[in-house]
Amino acid sequence: MSDQTHPSMGELLYEYTPMVTQVVEYGASFEAIASRQSPPPAEGARVDVYFEGPVTGAKLSGSVKGVDYLKLRADGRFELDIYAEITTDDGKKIALAADGVALGEAPVLQLRENVKLTTCHPEHAWVNPIQIWASGTVDLAKGEIRVKGYAA
Repeated sequence: MSDQTHPSMGELLYEYTPMVTQVVEYGASFEAIASRQSPPPAEGARVDVYFEGPVTGAKLSGSVKGVDYLKLRADGRFELDIYAEITTDDGKKIALAADGVALGEAPVLQLRENVKLTTCHPEHAWVNPIQIWASGTVDLAKGEIRVKGYAA
């Protein structure tokens, strides 16, 4: 994983497949809102979705652990606000920050993310200058997330 060259545009950098480990609600039911059984409150709702699991890829592999400070807006838009750490196979840490949206109807939502990776480890510093676009799904019934990140 010590490739110091810039990835080419559209190159698959990683795939992660974590599981949801905890959901923290602040007065509104995430399940009811996501399944459209009840609308979000007028002020919107905040839900913290914790996740953890493997990261695989030719450029980046290890594990990911983090939280999405999800905002469920009154107009039905689900806004992602993700903070996580990737621990590479060689034990190094890479910070992941992403925003984006979750689209569609429960139980499977489509994810679209704008991702930034940051580290001070020289062998992984190639992640710092690149922009990453990621897409995937979250299966709310299974608590399973699948995301692929590509160099933009």
